[in-house]
Amino acid sequence: MRDSIIPSLGRLLTTFALAIFLGAIPVHARITKIVIDEKISPAFCKAAACASHGDAGQYEQIAGRAFGELDPRDPLNSIIQDLALGKDADGKVRYVTTFVITKPVDMSKASGLLWHDVPNRSRPLAINELERGFGDVGLASAWQGDNAGATAVRPAMSVADNHWLQVPIARNSDGSPITGAIMGRIVNRAGVSAQPLMVQTNPLPYLPANVDDAHATLVSRDHETMEGIVTGETPVARADWKFCGGGTFDAPVALTKLPVQICLKGGFNPAKLYQVVYTAKDPYILGIGFAAWRDLASFFKYADKDDAGTANPLAGRIKYSITRGRSQSGNYLRGWLHLGFNQDEAMRQVHDGMWPIIAGRRIALNIRWAQPDGALALYQAGSEGPQWWVPWPDEVRGLPARSILDRCVATKTCPKIIEHFGSAEIWGLKLGMEWVGTNAKEDIPLPANVRRYYISSTMHGGGAGGFDTSLPAVARAAKPVECEGNNAGVGALPTNPMPHTETVNALTVHFRDWVMRDELPPASRYPTLSERQLVESNKAAMRFPALPGLRATAPEPGFMNPGLDYDWGGSFDPNDGSGVPGNAVPPIRQVIRMLVPKVDADGNEIGGVPVVLHDAPLGTYLGWNIIADGARPYHRGKLCGNAGSVIPFAKTKAERVAGNDPRPSLEERYTDHAGYVAAVRKAAANAVVQKFLLRKDADALISAAEASAVLK
Repeated sequence: MRDSIIPSLGRLLTTFALAIFLGAIPVHARITKIVIDEKISPAFCKAAACASHGDAGQYEQIAGRAFGELDPRDPLNSIIQDLALGKDADGKVRYVTTFVITKPVDMSKASGLLWHDVPNRSRPLAINELERGFGDVGLASAWQGDNAGATAVRPAMSVADNHWLQVPIARNSDGSPITGAIMGRIVNRAGVSAQPLMVQTNPLPYLPANVDDAHATLVSRDHETMEGIVTGETPVARADWKFCGGGTFDAPVALTKLPVQICLKGGFNPAKLYQVVYTAKDPYILGIGFAAWRDLASFFKYADKDDAGTANPLAGRIKYSITRGRSQSGNYLRGWLHLGFNQDEAMRQVHDGMWPIIAGRRIALNIRWAQPDGALALYQAGSEGPQWWVPWPDEVRGLPARSILDRCVATKTCPKIIEHFGSAEIWGLKLGMEWVGTNAKEDIPLPANVRRYYISSTMHGGGAGGFDTSLPAVARAAKPVECEGNNAGVGALPTNPMPHTETVNALTVHFRDWVMRDELPPASRYPTLSERQLVESNKAAMRFPALPGLRATAPEPGFMNPGLDYDWGGSFDPNDGSGVPGNAVPPIRQVIRMLVPKVDADGNEIGGVPVVLHDAPLGTYLGWNIIADGARPYHRGKLCGNAGSVIPFAKTKAERVAGNDPRPSLEERYTDHAGYVAAVRKAAANAVVQKFLLRKDADALISAAEASAVLK
């Protein structure tokens, strides 16, 4: 049976009971020391002026490092893959993590709310002006341990630096290196120079155990479908390629550090994809990133000082906390909660709220040879096991009823949760399973502590907003959108301006009120099967209009990024996304049926929250784009990562008819500029009434519409 390696729910609850019992034992895993490396006070200054933020006044920023230790014997830590293989002589496992605090200079003016933000691919971030205006405190800290190096001495942390987490390498009990097979890819590259093995935009983080390994393989592929059907795979003779650190096949540079590069005899053909499988060494214990996040948050929320007596700069001032992550970082939070890390070593709840933003899966971090930068390209883990919030059977993959909340329900440490998404997460990031499961026959219900909001017809993270951005001349003149992925190319269509910003501002206010005052946010709003808003991903089922200039390949079956049921081998636990994958290139058992939202007569999606540009449209806004023709024939015509697009309306009826466009023109819809401004006023008023738009943002949008060139 496929779930023979998965502990039963009874065993799971027994583990939790043991963890609670062990709460009487002195705590061993904790932050032992913090070091303050930089303090900017006041912060957010331009020239000689430093900003003041509402009643909280001026802010400051503090950057530093935290030193932590974990006991592998503790049930709350033992779920971390390979943790016991990284312990020091005293049995403890140690790590170093970075943090940046953004807080009022005068902490007596702080609101008591902490936003704990997850850096996306380690980039720096801080709470925004809206949150500073409330007097909130921000904390950003590291979780990703594959970009710091395991043994090098790390420099002091600065407010402007990328975050890093230093974790040990797993070793066999006799001290010898651990090895295993992994896969890397080279996409759309040309020329005789060496090319790196990349995951998204970062290096594949594992060196070969032996650069001369005769069993390592390299193949080229002519094409892959989104469902993983491969054509034209050709082995490359081992004598015709080398591991290298740069150079060329005839003059290679020795491989001594990342990135791992491949030198190929005769060079690379941009029309092909290259895939290498090799034996790697020295896996990082990346699951420590879950515990480091937990323990740092707990320290700043609850502790007075560290073991050396260094004071916690937030001591006694944090009453509530919300953790928040965007995209990859939101996926991290879903995995963090699922594995039980919202309970600290003293059995306290860590965060009161959790906000996974544009994130509909769990990150594959707690496995050996994890690649945290992966974004669900072919052969990347992250959609295994439950993606939903209540126990629900996974009939297609033959897995029992489980949920992300199983562990926190058992320990009564579940936070209040808001999640929001756009169309790109449906088309590019396999979100649909979270809503309807793997059989796509029934809506999965939401528990009382979860709110879900869908921002229809938007790309990943939303667009730049604005009204002129949807006008044909402006849209065509814009810089082509980059397709997210490993050198995937650019979009064939202009980028989608439909924003998330104003909706997120409103949700921020609602989330604060929910956590701090228990005031309920608006009811969840997203497309459902019960309302007949979710259908198969083809034009007929969607009722998608025949739009001018749109290729026949989109949207049609085979265009979206589907759920794939991989065989990762018997030592992989699909429920927890943990273990040791045994197949570097996992066979695909089956393609999981995926649904998409229906659209209206213009091609804009239905079933989401009110957004002004959506409800007073200037075009068809799509959560997907198409990779353009050009120098990248391998990907040509495919889904353009998580990018979106816009197909503007014609200005006049004559232009519409000449372009064979079935959608009414701007003049037919709004008559003139004043008519469009009136439509914006109406849409803004509706969004305010439904609590998805703040009054000040509504006023700003109406002013922007008045100043726009629409029908002037």
